[in-house]
Amino acid sequence: MSDISNKIKQKYEQLGENSETYLEGLLHSKPINYWDYIGVDTLLSIQKPRTDFKDETIFIMYHQLTELLLKMMRHELEQIVEENTVSEEFLITKLGRVNRYTAMLISSFDIMKDGMNYDDYNVFRTALTPASGFQSAQFRYLELYCTRLENLINDEGKKRLSKEPTIQELFENIYWKDAGINRKTGKKTLTLLDFEEKYLDSFITLAKKVQGNTVEDKMLKMKNLSPELKGKLKEFDHLYNIVWPMVHLKTAQHYLDKKGETKAATGGSKWKKYLHPKYQQRKFFPSLWTKEEKQNWGRE
Repeated sequence: MSDISNKIKQKYEQLGENSETYLEGLLHSKPINYWDYIGVDTLLSIQKPRTDFKDETIFIMYHQLTELLLKMMRHELEQIVEENTVSEEFLITKLGRVNRYTAMLISSFDIMKDGMNYDDYNVFRTALTPASGFQSAQFRYLELYCTRLENLINDEGKKRLSKEPTIQELFENIYWKDAGINRKTGKKTLTLLDFEEKYLDSFITLAKKVQGNTVEDKMLKMKNLSPELKGKLKEFDHLYNIVWPMVHLKTAQHYLDKKGETKAATGGSKWKKYLHPKYQQRKFFPSLWTKEEKQNWGRE
């Protein structure tokens, strides 16, 4: 019996299984092909435009690509969070991947800004109300994997907190809710109401699960960070929390504010304030930034 045959036999014996049954099944299995493995037919069939404007299909596919890139980022960040002990080498490798994916997100926004007809977009977008990119749950999952929940509360939100806020209270004051709630009246937009109904419980569950084990927590437990690791962490913070929102903002300005019309976002958010990093002040690794850098966060 060949070495590979012995290894197969040992593998299934360790599982309490008969290796010959599996080998016999392999005789009858069809060879795998690219289209089935990647799910090409399914992938190409999930674009469902709501209007007859041709560029709406581009709009849909672009956001589907974005969600796939975000899932790739989650895939790497989950591994960091779930490891009991992480080495610098492990973190540098994972963050290097995350930074490449973030760079792809940033460069891909040219598809949105320059790849659609201006007039057509401003018509078909009205058919999308109240849906909004604000409702991308993966953005929120990424934030929760990356940093402590306290870092996702802006200065105004911190003024509303009790001395020892619960996770639920922190979520009530999290920065992104400002895009869909009138803090004076407490009234929420339909966009925010639908989003919370769909995802809020899962956000709270994840926040409890990763408490004390976020990427930031892992970093804070390490002594004497190497310049390379510190550089990767700061690069990610800068790309994701400054460059990426600014590119998004400029694209929104191109379509919503180009002719001085100041159109409303489909979700009804105050998009200029919501998107601009100097208002969000979101930082995953605040301890790595100087006081001056924090004061100038997001300023061009």
